[in-house]
Amino acid sequence: MPRVLVVEDDSQLVRALRINLQARRFEVEEAMDGGTALRLAAARTPDVVILDLGLPDMDGIDVLKELRGWSRTPVLVLSARHTSAEKIRALDAGADDYVTKPFSMDELLARLRAAVRRQEAPAHGTVPATVRTADFIIDLTAKKVVRAGVPVRLTPTEWHLLEILVTHPGHLISQRKLLLEVWGPTYRENTNYLRVYMAQLRRKLEADPSHPRYLITEPGMGYRFEP
Repeated sequence: MPRVLVVEDDSQLVRALRINLQARRFEVEEAMDGGTALRLAAARTPDVVILDLGLPDMDGIDVLKELRGWSRTPVLVLSARHTSAEKIRALDAGADDYVTKPFSMDELLARLRAAVRRQEAPAHGTVPATVRTADFIIDLTAKKVVRAGVPVRLTPTEWHLLEILVTHPGHLISQRKLLLEVWGPTYRENTNYLRVYMAQLRRKLEADPSHPRYLITEPGMGYRFEP
C-alpha cells in the first residue's frame, strides 16, 4: 500500500485528501507544518509527498530543498500560488509536479498515481539503453533515433534536449533547467529557444505534432516525456 505524506495546514483540505486517498488504498500520514513533515519523512520514507507551499513555520520551497538534500521521494506541490515564476521556482527546487488550487481531485489522484509508478520504475541512471515507443525507438548508447524503420536525423542540440527528457520519463522538467542544461546559463530566460526546438522534435517524432503524444508541454512550467 503506497504511503503518502500530506503536508498541509488547512484541516478541511487534509480531511478531504485523507478520505479520497484512503478510499483508493493509500496509507496517509499528515503534517501541518514543515518541521513536522521533515521529521516524519526522515523517520519513515514516504512513497510520495503532497506539499503545500504556504506553511505556518517555513516556506514550502525550503521544505522541498531540505528534503532534496537526502531524499529522492517524489514531491507533488499543491499550492494556491499560480504564477509561472512560483511554479518554476518549485520545479527548480526539486518538485516532480505542480497542481494549483482550486483543483480537481481526479486530476490530483491521477498525478499521484503517476508519481507512484515513476517511483517504482527504474531510477535515472538505470534507464534502459533503448527506449521504445509505439512510434519510434531511441538508442541512448549509439545516440540514434529510428522511426518506422528509418533513421531520424537530429542536430546535436535536438539530441541533447531529447536525451534529458527521455532519461527522466514522466518527470516534469522546468524550462529553466532545460535551457541551463542544453544552452548554458546565459540562455536561461530564452524560452523561445525551447519552443522552436520542441516544435522541431515533434515534427520529426510525433505522428501528429499539433497534438503530441510523447513530448508534452506543461504551460508555464516545462516539458515532460510520456513513454
